[in-house]
Parts: sequence; C-alpha cells; structure tokens
Amino acid sequence: MHADAMFQLMLLIFLGILLLCVRPLGTYMADIFDGSPNFSRRVGGRTEALIYRVCGIDSREEMSWKNYALALLLFNVLGALVVYALQRLQYFLPLNPQHFTAVSPDSSFNTAISFITNTNWQAYSGESTMGYLVQMTGLTVQNFLSAATGIAVAIALIRGFARHTVATIGNFWVDLTRSTLYVLLPLSVVLALVLASQGVIQNFDGYKDVTTVEAVTYRNPTSDAHGNPVKDASGAAVTQTATTQTQTLPMGPVASQEAIKELGTNGGGFFNANSAHPYENPTALTNLLEMLAILVIPFALTYTFGKLVGDTRQGWAILAAMLLLFVSLTMVAYYSEQHGNPLLARQGVDQLAGAAQPGGNMEGKEARFGIAASALFAAVTTATSCGAVNSMHDSMTPLGGFVPLFLIQLGELAPGGVGTGLYSVLMFAILGVFIAGLMIGRTPEYIGKKIEALEMKLASIFILTTPFIVLIGTATAVMTIAGKAGVANPGAHGFSEILYAFSSAANNNGSAFGGISSNTPFYNVALGLAMFIARFWPIVSALAIAGSLAAKKRVPVTEGTMPTHGPLFVALLIGSVLLIGVLTYVPALALGPVVEHFMLAAVQ
Repeated sequence: MHADAMFQLMLLIFLGILLLCVRPLGTYMADIFDGSPNFSRRVGGRTEALIYRVCGIDSREEMSWKNYALALLLFNVLGALVVYALQRLQYFLPLNPQHFTAVSPDSSFNTAISFITNTNWQAYSGESTMGYLVQMTGLTVQNFLSAATGIAVAIALIRGFARHTVATIGNFWVDLTRSTLYVLLPLSVVLALVLASQGVIQNFDGYKDVTTVEAVTYRNPTSDAHGNPVKDASGAAVTQTATTQTQTLPMGPVASQEAIKELGTNGGGFFNANSAHPYENPTALTNLLEMLAILVIPFALTYTFGKLVGDTRQGWAILAAMLLLFVSLTMVAYYSEQHGNPLLARQGVDQLAGAAQPGGNMEGKEARFGIAASALFAAVTTATSCGAVNSMHDSMTPLGGFVPLFLIQLGELAPGGVGTGLYSVLMFAILGVFIAGLMIGRTPEYIGKKIEALEMKLASIFILTTPFIVLIGTATAVMTIAGKAGVANPGAHGFSEILYAFSSAANNNGSAFGGISSNTPFYNVALGLAMFIARFWPIVSALAIAGSLAAKKRVPVTEGTMPTHGPLFVALLIGSVLLIGVLTYVPALALGPVVEHFMLAAVQ
C-alpha cells in the first residue's frame, strides 16, 4: 500500500477509536460535575467528603465568579511556591540517588510557573537535573492540579450558559477535587499500568552505567560560562570531538508521570528526549495510546458541554469544527514531511526536479515511528496544550514545522488542552455569533444567552492577550543581545525558533522547536512571565463571562435566532478562528517558516 494511503488509513482508525470514546466519557464527566449519582461517586464519595472535611470546605457553598477566580489564583500561586521550594532544596531531600544539587533560581522560577500553568516548558534535561522526589511531589502533582484547574474553568463557563438569573458559578474546590479524583486519577492509574506493561520504566533505582558494544565519537557543542553556545567568526557553533564507550541509563518512576503527562495535556517529560525516549514511549502501541490519551478528554468535554447545556447538538457542532481544523492541518504536516526536502530530491541522476525526497524527511524522527506517526504526534501535541514530542520539530520541513507552530498560535483549540480548549473555543463561538448578529442587525445570542457589550469586551481581552504577549516577547528577544545569544541557527530558522518559544510558552503548550539555548536568565524569566500572564489573565476573563452569563435570563428561541448547531455555525466558528490567526500571526510567520519555504522553492 502506498505511504499516503497508509497514513490516511491510520488517521481514520485513530480518529475512529477517539470518537468512540467521546460520548461515554463525555456523559460520565457530565454526571460527575452536575452531581448525578454514578458508580465512581458511590465508590469515591467517602474520600471526597474526607477531603472537604480535612480542608474545611463546605461543598454546598457556591461562589461568585470573583471568589472562584480568587480561590483559583491563590491555589496556583501556592503551588508555584511549593514547586520552587522543592527545586531549591532538592539536594537535602530524599529519593535523589544521583545527588543532584539545587536548581538555579531562574530555572526554578521558570519550571514552577511552567508546571502550574499546564505548560511544562522544560529548559533543562530532567534526567540530569531533577531528583525523584521533586519529579513526583512537585512536577507530577502539578500535572494533575493544573489539568484539573483547566477542567474547573471549563465547567464554570458551561454553568454560565446553563444557569440563569443566579449569582454563582459553582465551587472551585469541589470542581478541582472531582476533576482530580473521578476523572484524571482513575484514567492515569489505568494508563500507567498499561504503559508499564509495555516497557515504560517505574522504579526508584539509581542510574546504571553500561558498556556499549562500540565506541561512539561525537561532536559536543561548546558553551560559555553562562551556558550560551560559543560561535566562531563566521557565526557557526564551535564544537569539540569526544569519544566514549560508556553510557549511563537513567532510571526512575516514569510510567506514573507519563500517564498524567498525556491525559492532562501537560507534556513535561521525565527525560530530555520526552516521548521519543524508549523508556517513555517504547513501542508503536504506547505511541498510539499516548496520542489517544492526549486527545480523549478535550474531545469528550465537547459532549459534556452539550449535555450540561441541555442540547448535545451544540457539543457535536464544536467537535466538528475542532476535527476539521485538526485533520486539515495534520494532512499538511504529513504531506510536507513525506515530500521532504526538494534539494535532496535532485541529487540522483534519474530524479526529476521537484520530485519528492526518497523516503521523505526522516531527520529528527525515531525510525520505530517513521514519518506518519511523527507527523500525527506533532499535530496532536500542538493542537492541544500538551507539548510532548516524539520527534524534533526543529528538523521538520518549513511547512511541516509551520503546522505545529500555527496550531499553537490558533490558541490550541482543535481540540486544545484539558478544559482550556473548550473554554477557548467558546470564546471564539461568542465572537462568531457576535459577527453574525452584526450582519443581520440583531442582538447576538448563544445557548439562550444574549451576547452584549460586556461579554464582547471580555472575549476580546481573552483572545488578544496571548498574541500580544507572543509578539511583544518575540520582538524583544530578537532586538536584544540576551535574546539572540541562545540562537544557534541564523536567519529565518532562528527567528522561527524564537517565535515558537514564545508561542509555546504563552499558549501553555511547552514543546520547543529546538536549536535554541533557552536555559538562560533572560529566557527563563521572560518565558516564565509569558506563561503566567497568558494562563491566568484569560482565565479571569472567562470566569467573568461565566458570571455575567449566569446572571442573565434565558432568551427563548424565535424565528430570528441563528441556529448554533449546524454546518453554517461550524463554518462561522472555523472562520472566526482562522481570521484571528491570520490577521494576528501571518506577518510574523512570513518572517519565519513561510520565507524559509520559499527559500527552498527558489533554488529548485
């Protein structure tokens, strides 16, 4: 079978499995959050009640949107302080068999912000920086809590649409507890056991030194005292030759972190190679399961939305828009990588100009996964806020690298992160019905609520905050010595690396283009601030909209009401997403992957 047909079949099977999970999981989550009795609540009810009793929480007391937002912010700031302290004190903590010293203040700041914001940007190598206790009690715990925070915000916004003439949107502590206890924890336990059965390691052993069959000679980049790459007079990176016949194999409790890393769309890897490492992702089956785990909750939440607002067609319409965006951009990534570099296609005498590179672009990819599974994983991880990678995005073709970058910049709402994708796409739905209302001269409505000036102002703040941070951060980096010092690649590709770093941080993705030394004070602080502001400022806007909508009366459907569950609305929603993406980011993209693509085309 031809490679293209194989990929199409793989994509159909993958999406088929995924869609089969949407309704049962979406129904289950709807039951959890509306308080309906089910098996999980009967089994875990006592544990849930005990948590409330120990923490002094009255689960029957609901919150206004301001109190909900305040509780959320205070909880996450406290989480950042704990993660920061664990890193700074790790030398004195147990379960540190390699005796790693304290992480530097700027790196600790960046990592603490990264993990509370569901970004999991890692400027360090996990296996050479973090002890087991810090990985478990700091990073893995925040993988649960940051994902649960995203789900809580999505549920609060859904209540804003579902309720009318009330002043409350739920209880943050209850939503956080139920997200963790009934959704993330049981799924993670099952997935961790399956991954461990397939070869993902789970232990507390010290690292093991082994002798390799052959000696390995390699070129090692030279860095200065600040960790920046040293360059020669021509701007090329300076390297030194090194030879070794010993390899250190890192150990650790990986399977437990890997499961929630994917299910919570976190993405932070135990190892620097992330999901390309055989101890994190050893087989084709684990690769499939990890991709499914990344997408299953975000897609299922659309059905939860439909159930809770009383019209499942609304959820299916949002899911359709997400799928169309995801599939179309995934196909672009695959075909670009399968076609490969046109310059390499011209080296053989029998090859025609413009023909595909034989075998496609395998640079930066694991041979056990190949182009198809690597391109699909790249789209999956950047269409969500996951950031896990099983290949190097920096090594993709210009158009192949454009896809993950553009998926991130669209706001990661096809389907987006756990919770974040749903409440982000609902912001664009509000924008879409507002535009439609202007066209027909009628006050826009969505899910029985009038969308008025306040909602539009808040939605505009939500949508524009992240692009503002991305573009200002990128401009600052390319204009300063500290920003340019970490870039090893000159020209358009180096600009793409900086743009990708700020896009990934501000959109709480966490994946990196590679080729940029970001573990410096400048990038640690700048990206840390970008992650924090772009995570919580939009969350406050979303909660404010939830409070405003919950206080409104429900508007009856009339002949003039625009249906928001059919193909027209799906097209309007996709158009709104692309319109904002194109108007906001195309000038920057033109300086990076777009111009790089035309540079390749120009020399054919």
